[in-house]
Amino acid sequence: MKEELMEILNGEVFAVWFLIGAALVFWMQAGFAMCEAGFTRAKNAGNIIMKNLMDFCIGTVMWFICGASLMLGENVLKGFAGGISFDVFTNYGSFDYSAFVFNLVFCATTATIVSGSMAERTKFSSYCIYSAVISAIIYPIEAHWTWGGGFLAQWGFHDYAGSNCIHMVGGICAFIGAWMLGGRIGKFEKNSEGKVIKVNAFPGHNLVIAALGVFILWLGWYGFNGAAATDVPTLGSVFLTTTVAPAVATVVCMIFTWLKYGKPDVSMCLNASLAGLVAITAPCDVTDCAGAAIIGAVSGVLVVFGVWFNDHITHVDDPVGAVAVHMINGIWGTLAVGLFATETAPGFALAGIKEGLFYGGGVEQLGKQLGGMLITALWTVVTIVIAFTVIKKTIGLRVSEEEEIEGLDATEHGLTSAYAGFSIVDMTGALMSANENTNLGVDEYDKASEAMRNAAVPVENAVRQTAGTSLDTGMYKVVIITKLSRYDTIKKALNRLGVTGITVTQVTGCGLQKGAGQMYRGVEMDLTLLPKIKLEVVVCGIPVDSVIETAKKTLYTGKIGDGKIFVYPVSRVVKIRTGEENYEALQDVE
Repeated sequence: MKEELMEILNGEVFAVWFLIGAALVFWMQAGFAMCEAGFTRAKNAGNIIMKNLMDFCIGTVMWFICGASLMLGENVLKGFAGGISFDVFTNYGSFDYSAFVFNLVFCATTATIVSGSMAERTKFSSYCIYSAVISAIIYPIEAHWTWGGGFLAQWGFHDYAGSNCIHMVGGICAFIGAWMLGGRIGKFEKNSEGKVIKVNAFPGHNLVIAALGVFILWLGWYGFNGAAATDVPTLGSVFLTTTVAPAVATVVCMIFTWLKYGKPDVSMCLNASLAGLVAITAPCDVTDCAGAAIIGAVSGVLVVFGVWFNDHITHVDDPVGAVAVHMINGIWGTLAVGLFATETAPGFALAGIKEGLFYGGGVEQLGKQLGGMLITALWTVVTIVIAFTVIKKTIGLRVSEEEEIEGLDATEHGLTSAYAGFSIVDMTGALMSANENTNLGVDEYDKASEAMRNAAVPVENAVRQTAGTSLDTGMYKVVIITKLSRYDTIKKALNRLGVTGITVTQVTGCGLQKGAGQMYRGVEMDLTLLPKIKLEVVVCGIPVDSVIETAKKTLYTGKIGDGKIFVYPVSRVVKIRTGEENYEALQDVE
């Protein structure tokens, strides 16, 4: 009797955990939204949030209309799909509510993957349509083959939580959609023959938000992979593999990008965490710690290769790396079942499959994994090409050039900015390194020639034009523009000289130093707007030449771009509080 009660209690506990897992997977929508928004430009953030909201809401409507029955219904057409039914409306009292909700949140994940690759240039109306098609037809039918008792499940194909059924399918849709759309304006530079000669980097506007998205997704993934577990050992093993694979993938990616590009790439490492999670999703229940580590290590390299391959070989513009993360690593994770499945894993017996090649099981399971993956991929390619082609020929997939340049927040949603109340400044390439375009060869001011000094900190002096005329009042405005990092140094130097009144403004700009490129996701960036500081002083008692010489000596580091000085004559100064003018107005002492 006690054992029977414990068995019932255990079943109830895991039934509740099943729904908690569904809630965690739903919360992943927030992670996808943050990730996509952070990896793209601020002018499209509102559009991206709207899309991630609507693909779940539209997916829910499609799910209860036909998606749920196509996936979960009784086999028809020899296991090709589930039979259409309306039990959710007609037989609600005995309906399986938990399975309905759980599979719904997985369906929404498939649709949202596509959003990132097609970001910043897709019509919102078109997005809503193809999101509905994925949720209503493409995903439910192929998911039925594996999880609804369809022919792949009967054959012995294994995909525990969706490397194949969700991530590869979403990644294929994303790749084809981005390819049919074409790149964002300015992403690829072409010659007169139409051949791509340069790939430009479009850095995401907020990697902090993108990182938050990755952490949300990683948390949600414990529900994504673990919710179907029905015993504690399997659940614990799934949690272990779901932790090890992305961690190893991220470490490997960090080392790889550090060696390849000279610095560890932040955005690529964020992608690598997700790549490891995608790859472990299919084999998480049937592999061990060592297998998870190897799967993650391969993912960490694959994601970098995938981003490079899209940029430089296929020239498919994928702003968030969804193809590299989901399609390529979805394929890898699906095949990994046939390589790393081991009978020592707690979930292996329930899976009912053969051991993997590297654990002595031969190639039988690997062959089944390859076959199931190719069948799913073929279905996805055919159906999504039809869907995108129909949309493109009717209402169109892409916004106009003017709308893309202005930003989809304004043109698609009438939203001035997703960041009302915030000042948004493009800080692209805020860090610079010296190169052959900027290095003058001498970094000490006293040893530098006059030509070097003038090249590093040029002076534009308008005073010479007014010398000896009525405009020469003996009062001068000196404007100094330099790097943000030099602000404290120049301020102290001017104070020592006797300058006490300074107006300071943060600005952006660049000169020749824009040639000092940085790498973003393996692509060299053209530095256009750099953070600068502008100091303005008006002097009369202090010789203007002393101010100029002090500023030049203080700012000089031997690099073009150390700063620039402008000098203007001032005809009149009035202190509003006292009414004093000119020299008296400039004195701070009463």
